[in-house]
Amino acid sequence: MDMYIIGLQELNSKVSSFLVDMVFHDPWTLFFTNFLAPLGYVKVSSIRMQGLLLLVYIKYLHLPYIRDLRTSYTRTGLFGYWGNKGGVAARLSVYGHLLCFLNCHLPAHLNNSSQRISSFQRILAVLQFTSETAPSILDHDLLFWFGDLNFRIADHGLHFIRDSISKNRFHLLWDKDQLNKAKKMEPVLSGFLEGPLLFKPTYKFNLDSTDYDTSEKRRKPAWTDRILWRVKECCQDEGSEHQRSDAKKPIGVALNTYNSQMEYGVSDHKPVLGTFCLELEKRITQPLVELQAEGQWLPGRDAVISYCTAEDYPSSSWDWIGLFKMGFRSHGDYVTYLWVKDDELTVHEDIYQVYLNGEEIPAAGGEFVLCYYSSNMESIVGVSSPFQILPECAGNPLEMDPGMETCAAQADSDSDTC
Repeated sequence: MDMYIIGLQELNSKVSSFLVDMVFHDPWTLFFTNFLAPLGYVKVSSIRMQGLLLLVYIKYLHLPYIRDLRTSYTRTGLFGYWGNKGGVAARLSVYGHLLCFLNCHLPAHLNNSSQRISSFQRILAVLQFTSETAPSILDHDLLFWFGDLNFRIADHGLHFIRDSISKNRFHLLWDKDQLNKAKKMEPVLSGFLEGPLLFKPTYKFNLDSTDYDTSEKRRKPAWTDRILWRVKECCQDEGSEHQRSDAKKPIGVALNTYNSQMEYGVSDHKPVLGTFCLELEKRITQPLVELQAEGQWLPGRDAVISYCTAEDYPSSSWDWIGLFKMGFRSHGDYVTYLWVKDDELTVHEDIYQVYLNGEEIPAAGGEFVLCYYSSNMESIVGVSSPFQILPECAGNPLEMDPGMETCAAQADSDSDTC
């Protein structure tokens, strides 16, 4: 898996809680980040609007090919003044293709299907990115739309719905699903695709239970939580010869799995998981900055970093190189950093070197990478290959006695040995 996109709705949106979460990371962001970071995923984008949260994690080795990061949101609750309903979006360029992720929470209740469509239309019309390239949602090469969309199962009674679910005869409910019906009639939903609903409706459950609502209201089950996608017409494999010769390359989307996670009970909804395989022709094959750690790195000894930049790279005096321990969480999770332009030396026509003070190198050692952060692009544009920093007890290999050589050899394969 190369990317994880996580959308949550109905987080605690009390003003006091929201303000605390704005200053400190909210518990859900911490939970997902702490779980994914040790697996090599870095949080590259996030946006919160009261109860809505969208998180984007990407494998660290793809970071140099992720560009044009933007986020935005639109409120639709209380006539657009309250953020309990609406949409949050994050967009990014992946190997030269613009992808957008839209997490929505639309109006509730069975009779509000048309209001849900209107809210979605408003989100598409109002939500904009501060960028000349693809400023609106539908301008992107590939759009994923998901969240608590709140569409219900119309016409069928409670007994028929529950009986169909208990017998796994989900197909009897599909034609009355409001979203399925809307996709056939509403122009705004043209081009949106979804996998088959072969899992139990995700709403409404008793808390900490797999039993549907047994309260006095006895809400009818429904597939309120959905994941859809839309490929921009000029990026589809089908089309005229003119479309196929367009500068934007085709994008292939294959749905691998689409199901609900019934084991979770912290909400009256069950979360939905979709896994996809994206086939993207790489329009960007080289990072804007290539860098590497020179020689062997030891605590207390000055270290050398070499790097070179692409001709079209928009450099800045505020660019910096950070030393990151493997498993880092975000671009701000560095061990130490240095400003590139402060001590830059030209060693070749287009190759530069900077020095990192030995006192800044962590004594405990371990596996690290170097990342080049672009101030103008507000993202990491270069990542080195992983390398080892020997722990302080390894000393200088040129001055060690045989006993210390053994320690150094063990430290290289297992830094805890020393």
